[in-house]
Amino acid sequence: MAEHNQTDHVHGEMEIREHQKTFAGFVRLAMWACIISLLVLVFMALTNA
Repeated sequence: MAEHNQTDHVHGEMEIREHQKTFAGFVRLAMWACIISLLVLVFMALTNA
């Protein structure tokens, strides 16, 4: 089994700026996907599709 050295990792020192930007982009994409889906459903309801 591999042994892990506790001195290699210090809690709270990881750079997460890129992770935060990626997550913000994912949330933005999911929001637009929901909005577009709702608009398509409303359009379909109005045109009796």
